[in-house]
Order: sequence, then structure tokens, then C-alpha cells
Amino acid sequence: MAETLHNQDFQIWIEKTIASLKNRDFNSLDVENLIEELTELGKLEKRTLESNLMILLAHLLKLQVQHDAPSSMKDSWYSSIIEHRQRVLKNLRDTPSLKSYLETAIQSAYSDARTIAIKESKLAKLGVRIPDENEYLMICPFSVEQILDEDFFLPINRINLPPQGR
Repeated sequence: MAETLHNQDFQIWIEKTIASLKNRDFNSLDVENLIEELTELGKLEKRTLESNLMILLAHLLKLQVQHDAPSSMKDSWYSSIIEHRQRVLKNLRDTPSLKSYLETAIQSAYSDARTIAIKESKLAKLGVRIPDENEYLMICPFSVEQILDEDFFLPINRINLPPQGR
């Protein structure tokens, strides 16, 4: 019945599993599915980190390679960098053990980030230069410190500055 419940109504299965754990009723636990779900939960944490790194790295790459792009394009990349860097930092804050996985996650995410950056650069319009694929390095050009630095590659001095000479 427990395995059937897991497949038929996952939410009820979770509630019954939690109740069994709280009541220390270990004999009624669906151990096989519980192990499977906990394993998947751990993988999900890593996939979430990699996904956020992938977008962060893609936009850092675009800024590096397409430095001559109009500010209207770069502004959306900056916004994405801010958002996804914050997500990465939150992932690492919420699950500190992911720090030991960070370099592996960066290596894993970089290949996809490079692919995204290349494909998105080919969508450039209005006379924006389309870079050659070889301009995007095969190995991540950013250090862990740069990737996590909230000011790296952002125009931090552009916002809220008083006019010069006043």
C-alpha cells in the first residue's frame, strides 16, 4: 500500500511519512521510497545551484565578450547577474555544504552557460556585432571569488551618483 500511495498521491505519502517519523513509527515507513526521495532532494539542491550558476555565467560571459553591446542589452544582463548571483549566494547560505561542491558546479554549469551565451549572441539585432564562437573560452575565465563578488562586472558607480562638477 505504501508504494502505491507514493505513486498515487505523493502529498499524502509525504504527510503520512512525516507523521510516522514524528511518532517514531519506523515500521510503517516506506523506506525504499524515502531513501529515493531524500537522494533526489540532495540532487535537486545541486541542480538548483548549477542552474543559477549557468545563467549567471552566461551573462558574465556575454558582458565579457560583447563589451561593445548597447547599454540597453547590457542592462538586462546586469539585472540577471544580480538576480542569479543572489540566488547562488542564497543556495550557499541555506545549504553551506554546497560550498564544497561549488567548483564542480561551476565546471558543470560553464559548458551550458557558454552554449547559451553563444546562441543568444547570434540573436543580436540592430547592427550589434555577433562574436565568433572562439571568443568564448572553453574553460571558465572567472574565479570563484569573482563569480560570488556582488560587485564584479556590475556598473556600481553608475547609479545614484551626483552630477559631476557640482
